[in-house]
Amino acid sequence: MTKLHIITPVKDSMETTLRTIASIMNSEITADFSYTVYNDFSSDANTEILEKKSKELGFNLINLKQITMHHSPNYLLILQRAQQSANFEGAHLLIIESDIVVEKDTIQHMYDSISTLEKAGLIAAITTDIHGKVNYPYLYAKRFLSGSVNTRKGFSFCCTLMTQSFLASYNFDTLNPEKTWYDIFLSHKSVELGFNNYLLTSTKVVHTQHSMYPWKHIKRSQPVKYYWKKLIEAIYNK
Repeated sequence: MTKLHIITPVKDSMETTLRTIASIMNSEITADFSYTVYNDFSSDANTEILEKKSKELGFNLINLKQITMHHSPNYLLILQRAQQSANFEGAHLLIIESDIVVEKDTIQHMYDSISTLEKAGLIAAITTDIHGKVNYPYLYAKRFLSGSVNTRKGFSFCCTLMTQSFLASYNFDTLNPEKTWYDIFLSHKSVELGFNNYLLTSTKVVHTQHSMYPWKHIKRSQPVKYYWKKLIEAIYNK
């Protein structure tokens, strides 16, 4: 049985983060899996909370502050380390971001779907609000029929599985270090390499929308403010 590596990148937002962690740890999973939380420069107080919860619940915690001096976000480093670990064990990689709540059977269902889907590269669960209404980033999928939909549209990493076949086919060390987010690029790269990407419209997860990096929402709602902030950061960190 192929192992499954599950990761959650975290940047403060403890209320949603702890809810995400609890939903994963309470999942009913028969697959051989490991779960790692990547703490991307959360505050000292929140880091203490994560360390305490790691000991209580048994998940792995990696504090990026002990690994890199690069300011947050460090999604590239997280992806590279996660891919290296997954490839070393021949495992699939499931990203569940810290503003997502999964059902008890979500993870196992996504894992099981790999064997039923033709040449799967990326497999994503559809996101909804707490009332079950499809929300961002999958608003385009409202018109899709229920089931596993093969689509060339871009995926978010909200709750997305990357198969071992795809992980072994593309080296994340070649990703552009000037970028911050890689979900759309990797979605397209999967298709470019001949894989199929599937959106599981009947597998729903609750998405509370960009709590991991609050300013990520600004990129979409206030782009001028976002890029001005990035310019100032670039000047300051030279």
